[in-house]
Amino acid sequence: MNQQPSSLAADASHTFANPSQRTLDPIYRKIMWRIIPFIFVLWMLAWIDRVNVGFAKLQMQQDLGFSETVYGIGAGIFFLGYFFLEIPSNWLLLRIGARRTLARITLGWGTICVLMMFTHSPAYFYAMRFLLGAFEAGFQPGVLLYLTFWFPAHRRAKAFAWFISASAVSSVVGAPLAGAILNGMHGVNGWAGWQWLFLLEGVPTVLAGVLAVWFLVDKPEQASWLSEQEKRLLQADLEVDRKHAGKREHSFMLAVRSPKLWLLTGIYFGIVAANATLSFFAPTIVRALGPSNPLHIGLLVGVMYVFGAIFQIAIGYSADKRREARMHCAIPVFVGACGLAGVGVFAGSNGVAAFLCLVIAVSGTMGAIPVFWQLPNAYLAGGAAAMGVAFINSVANLAGFGSPYLLGIVKDATGSFNGGLWVVAALEALVAVLIWWRMRRREALSGATATA
Repeated sequence: MNQQPSSLAADASHTFANPSQRTLDPIYRKIMWRIIPFIFVLWMLAWIDRVNVGFAKLQMQQDLGFSETVYGIGAGIFFLGYFFLEIPSNWLLLRIGARRTLARITLGWGTICVLMMFTHSPAYFYAMRFLLGAFEAGFQPGVLLYLTFWFPAHRRAKAFAWFISASAVSSVVGAPLAGAILNGMHGVNGWAGWQWLFLLEGVPTVLAGVLAVWFLVDKPEQASWLSEQEKRLLQADLEVDRKHAGKREHSFMLAVRSPKLWLLTGIYFGIVAANATLSFFAPTIVRALGPSNPLHIGLLVGVMYVFGAIFQIAIGYSADKRREARMHCAIPVFVGACGLAGVGVFAGSNGVAAFLCLVIAVSGTMGAIPVFWQLPNAYLAGGAAAMGVAFINSVANLAGFGSPYLLGIVKDATGSFNGGLWVVAALEALVAVLIWWRMRRREALSGATATA
């Protein structure tokens, strides 16, 4: 028997109010394929432009007479720019939209990367690195906030993992590319290989910034590539997710007084310290293990980050499937700490073991990052989420200044990075304990409130 019109209308209303996962899966796949690849490329370019100084150092340090301390300050001062500009950048994103904010950021850091080719003194080096951080500030927290406009909590870890894995893939692509540029372009047009490196890796970023203006869409309701029915289903699902999230803090001024926010900031501080150490010193550490050709060093660093990318995506999928974040963050952090400590133990005595420990350190440290960002979203919402994520990222990224500076001082004083690596490894291990002990309540990715 045919259903009556009123029954059909009721069914349709129920479908929009409570869309099934089978109905929603194709919509989220469409969103993934439309949004993630482009922001993946933007983040990959950001990381290439951020850490290419580690490869430039192989030539630039000798050409310009920079000490390890000068390099460490220059590598790390990037994060001071981050610290001062990240919260204002996310505040601006809420007001002018993600499209214009992310395009502005990309154009700015690409231009500064190109200007790095004219480095001639420590002061210029410091200024350009500070400006690079100032322009890039807000990109990662801005994208993390942007993705919450499109994905419910139980689908975000996977989306975060694909986005953040670009930082690992950047080294897979960028490390061999940097080695090839240093080798192949050195002396062309009278420029050193490191100058060509900044030029050739900065120009594509500027072009990507122009494309961002055209390609990105601020919110689902503005997406011409979604049908009206898909938009309604998506909005209904996101509304259900917001209701299931329970009570969350919407005021940043109240959130910043909470021990939870400071605990999360401290946790991410330790993760960033390890990640910055690996990003800025991996080429130097690999060279100390034996290889001297920049291309060979780049290939080995690329191999390390292949594993980092695999673990980021795999852990993100596992966290979404099990709807659990705490242990999916704590275990990789502890693995990363063990890897870093192992590098300090074996560097100088067993090159193969030291390289394997580098792979473990990269895999664990990078694997934890996407899942970490589920923790603040468990108790922050609205403006507090935008400002809170930026606050965590900006304050914690001061570790990105401190750890390279520390390693530079230790290397100049002792002739070895080992002592600095052990300090960073101990800090990362402490972070794993904090996640396990102080955040014992199970973090459900459906939005359960975090307990610090």
